[in-house]
Amino acid sequence: QVHVVESGGGPVQPGGSLRLSCTASGFSLDFYAMAWFRQAPGKEREGVSCISGRGSDGPTYYADSLRGRFIISKDGAENTVYLQMNSVKPEDTAVYYCAVRRSPSNTCGPLPPAVSDFAFWGQGTQVIVSS
Repeated sequence: QVHVVESGGGPVQPGGSLRLSCTASGFSLDFYAMAWFRQAPGKEREGVSCISGRGSDGPTYYADSLRGRFIISKDGAENTVYLQMNSVKPEDTAVYYCAVRRSPSNTCGPLPPAVSDFAFWGQGTQVIVSS
């Protein structure tokens, strides 16, 4: 059974750091494009970062709002994708989700990542940036 589980969220002060994890089971995420989305209160879910799967030379994607502060990475041995969040801002407050790219599965596809292009959503992990 394919599913992903996000973790690592919580409260953090502005300027601080968090590392979100998304651990997959039922498939090897090494071969799939994986994306992080976030949904702030009252807003639609938006794709903020995406990393390609093995065999794709597509670029890693970051939304303008977090480029230079967040880093997406994969660990094949742990079957986990990470989102390192640095220099966080109050506007980063949201529920963060990871998801798996639908076919063709090793590319991020049209950017920014679209909800409809991804599947096997986790339950999300809440990040609250506040002093």
